[in-house]
Amino acid sequence: MTKKVYLFVLCLLCASRLTAQSHSAEIGFETDDDSYLAQGDDKYYTAGTFLYYRQALEVAPGSHLANKVLGFELGQKLYTPQSGSINYLGFDDPKYIDRPFAAYLYVGSTLNLLGKDESNLKLSAQLGIVGPGALGKEIQSGIHKLFGLYQPSGWEYQIENDVELNLSAQYNRLLGRWDWADVTFTSYANLGNGFSGAGVGPMLRLGSFNQLFNSESTQSTATRATNVKPLHDHELFFYYQPQLNLVLYDATIQGSLFNKRSAGSTEKTLSPESFIFSNQLGLGYSGNRFVIDAAIVFHTKDVKEMVSQDRWGNVTFLYRFR
Repeated sequence: MTKKVYLFVLCLLCASRLTAQSHSAEIGFETDDDSYLAQGDDKYYTAGTFLYYRQALEVAPGSHLANKVLGFELGQKLYTPQSGSINYLGFDDPKYIDRPFAAYLYVGSTLNLLGKDESNLKLSAQLGIVGPGALGKEIQSGIHKLFGLYQPSGWEYQIENDVELNLSAQYNRLLGRWDWADVTFTSYANLGNGFSGAGVGPMLRLGSFNQLFNSESTQSTATRATNVKPLHDHELFFYYQPQLNLVLYDATIQGSLFNKRSAGSTEKTLSPESFIFSNQLGLGYSGNRFVIDAAIVFHTKDVKEMVSQDRWGNVTFLYRFR
């Protein structure tokens, strides 16, 4: 694992020699997994896979906006208790499940409005499903079989099927900048029958980074602007983002907001913690054609019954074109 990290950093340093150019579209993926931390964990938010397409839109002359990006995405998230196999833990009783089995599959769209004053408002909408229809059991079992890992058990207790409509708004604003560092205020609010809540916190960047209207930090490396000079030909920076999160509703923990549990259901639900604190540390890069982000996330307990806090790694890779 250590050799892989060194190789990844070396590739970034070599790629940083490339000169960045303006491209109006990008396509790529993100993968989240607790196994990336090489700690032997396979629990709680255990895996996520996302596909992205983003297209920069025209900005009217004289507008207060410096960039405008339309995005589309397809994603899936998987959640399990302290192990993906309750038989492995030596019991087959749902009362020992400390975080419900759940999967969330969705399609979504985003509109990112990025101002010349280095503030941005990103609006998003997702239509998805939580439950067996999200194919969590099938995906996890298939991956474990492919790599010769243990076979999951306990998905019969997963959150039942429920269609979700979730809306979200993110707002960021630059607070201060120096030659090699800057600080940004970040916030978000979610509203929907799947996820409702809000979060706030700062983001610190150290290294070579660009303005927030054309940066990997705000998912705005796709741009049509040719009259704005970036701070650097490429980005290569470390970032740290602590965040306080208020949870009002989480369907992957509580189940359906409106529908009653079906007769004979084996669904296991719990109640989420109202406040969750997260820390994210990462390395971001954007160059001529490629955008790469690698991060580690530490997350306090989603529910009080969890035996430990959550943590995972994520990697994002995008290709820029046009």
